[in-house]
Amino acid sequence: MTTEEKVILLAIYKKEVGESLKDVLLVLENSRVFGLKEGKRLLKKLKEEGYIDEGELTFKGEAAARAAEAEFKL
Repeated sequence: MTTEEKVILLAIYKKEVGESLKDVLLVLENSRVFGLKEGKRLLKKLKEEGYIDEGELTFKGEAAARAAEAEFKL
């Protein structure tokens, strides 16, 4: 899994109630993590791999997000 994919999963894990996946991608774009087009491509890949379903993290996605959170902590 790439660092960018981990960042997306962690951002979705930490999103506020009522925020959509597009909102998360826009925040990451504004933070200059990657462009919106790249974010959409990565999001599609994560959906195909079973990390995201119906706009929410699956159990697999949540476990990967928690692992990414632990990895990114100093």
